[in-house]
Amino acid sequence: MFDAHKFFKERFAAHMKETSRYLRYIFNGHIAFAMLFFISAAAYYYQRWLAELPEQFPTAAIIGIIFGLLVSYSPARTLLKEPDLVFLIAAEHKMGPYFRNTLIYSFVVQLYLVLLAGAAFGPLYVTSYPDRDGSIYLWTLLVVLIFKGWNLMATWWMMKVREPGVRQVDQTARTLLNMAVFYFAVRGEMLWASITTVLFAFVFIYDWRNSVKQPGIAWELLLEKDRNRMQTFYRIANMFTDVPHLKNQVKRRHWLTGLVKRVPLNQDYTFDYLYRVSFVRSADYLGMYARLLVIGGLFIYFVPNIWLKLLFALLFMYLSSFQMVSLYRHHRTIMWLDLYPVGLDVRQRSFAKLLYELAMIQTVLYALLFVFMQDWVGSLGVIAAGVLFIYMFVRGYVQRTIMV
Repeated sequence: MFDAHKFFKERFAAHMKETSRYLRYIFNGHIAFAMLFFISAAAYYYQRWLAELPEQFPTAAIIGIIFGLLVSYSPARTLLKEPDLVFLIAAEHKMGPYFRNTLIYSFVVQLYLVLLAGAAFGPLYVTSYPDRDGSIYLWTLLVVLIFKGWNLMATWWMMKVREPGVRQVDQTARTLLNMAVFYFAVRGEMLWASITTVLFAFVFIYDWRNSVKQPGIAWELLLEKDRNRMQTFYRIANMFTDVPHLKNQVKRRHWLTGLVKRVPLNQDYTFDYLYRVSFVRSADYLGMYARLLVIGGLFIYFVPNIWLKLLFALLFMYLSSFQMVSLYRHHRTIMWLDLYPVGLDVRQRSFAKLLYELAMIQTVLYALLFVFMQDWVGSLGVIAAGVLFIYMFVRGYVQRTIMV
């Protein structure tokens, strides 16, 4: 006899075992140190910034938008797998307890974002509204948690609707109403907050009535959504270790690939071409490199102390280079590469050259940012530090620990 509760426990245990195995690699010593540094530096400058907070700062708009987006993004994790489309459809009428447990799990696992945002915005709220009791903000956080649960239920109900356009309109409407509710709540305009809450209730009831009319469960849609979320997790984990479950996505990016094709047609440049094309067309490496480059530039621009600017520049060079290391084994499952008449030393040299070039591009761009800020000492400092880092990282870390 099929037991939905027992089935959920087995599926949940397997899911936690799978994710915890990769989380150990993601939150390793390197990332833990970087996160500790980020949090410490951000807390220090956040406190200094609050001391000089402008009187007309749009606190309500910022908190309302962020809280609205956080509660609106409430995906339902169902932990389904492809064989379930065959073996569980017959037991669909018994799956109620299973899906109820997955919704509880989805709610709990998403609370950390809400709590982090609540802790981050607490000092801003108290500084912007010093005449209010601090308990008012705690009640606001409680309302955020309630709306989080409502949005999760609405998302689950709309997963029965097959038309993506209808789901998109519903998601947009709920997002706008969520942001409006928290904007008015933070400003203290409770009348308008109540009106927008009533409007959200109408949308909420509409979602429920719409789901009741739908025949059965959209198994394919649930599986697709859950599979996409796991692939996103695997792509992040793949930056730190090999993930055999990852399905690599390839994008054309013709204009960037055209630049790569200028590599000479020579046997010694075989892996130069391969690694550059993989970096450009893979859905992982180019996006990660660009995001870290931009975030590092923002830290350099806004942090006032020149030594911290240089430290952030080095930190983001390290993070970018460290994330690119997994590119060396990106094609590990393709046997044809072993048939290339190219020596292993050529392959290693090509990869080291790519790391040199990417790190040097980042160094030059950060140096130009210092020039834009008219900080000539910082520009020379980041060039010197960048060149030293590139040499030590590639020669000291990559060639001794990766290329063995």
